[in-house]
Amino acid sequence: MHDNSIGTLYLVSTPLGNLEDITLRALRILKEVNLIAAEDTRKTRRLLTHYEIQTPITSYFEGNQQTKRDKLLARLKDGETIALVSDAGTPTISDPGYPLLQGCIAEGIPIVPIPGASAVITAAAVSGLPLHNFAFEGFLSPKAGKRKRQLTELKTEKRTLVLFESPHRLVRFLEDLLEVMGERDIVIARELTKRFEEISRGCVSEMLGKFQNTAPRGEFTIVIAPERRR
Repeated sequence: MHDNSIGTLYLVSTPLGNLEDITLRALRILKEVNLIAAEDTRKTRRLLTHYEIQTPITSYFEGNQQTKRDKLLARLKDGETIALVSDAGTPTISDPGYPLLQGCIAEGIPIVPIPGASAVITAAAVSGLPLHNFAFEGFLSPKAGKRKRQLTELKTEKRTLVLFESPHRLVRFLEDLLEVMGERDIVIARELTKRFEEISRGCVSEMLGKFQNTAPRGEFTIVIAPERRR
């Protein structure tokens, strides 16, 4: 670490599921920092236990991010080092770590990214869809009306799209996607790097039929090809 009077925030990428998908640098940082701020302490503790890391851990998630943010900033300003980790993948991407990052920027606190696993990049890479450029849209609205409006805005997007969706909304999302955008080539990545990893490829109606007949389970990353040329 450094000898400055002010601390450092490390954005540490952690495995999506397979615990081997972590870098040597990430393991070193997790061992050396004063504190780990984790979105899901249960998942992070499994990782720490596996690698025999005994660094103190605290929760930092959407429900407590406003009050916890100020406490973490105070510790950083006192010279402590903190590793921010998501429940999986790269922190601050569709993740409650963003306000802490903004606070550090405003306070002039050093921020060091420790790159590693990302569901966005992993799903895009395996999709087989055009990736000379692509757009990440995160989670669309859980409300049907707003979600359809968002899909309408994205309909003419010429880049491949990458989105997240929850299992209980997946079928409704695919129904809206088919209604608004029509048939597209689509890849649905489920439980990436985990035991039941599944990569499903086809058109929207095929994927809709698949998940209407098989209840969706797990975490989903969806990659959507641009509109088909006629």
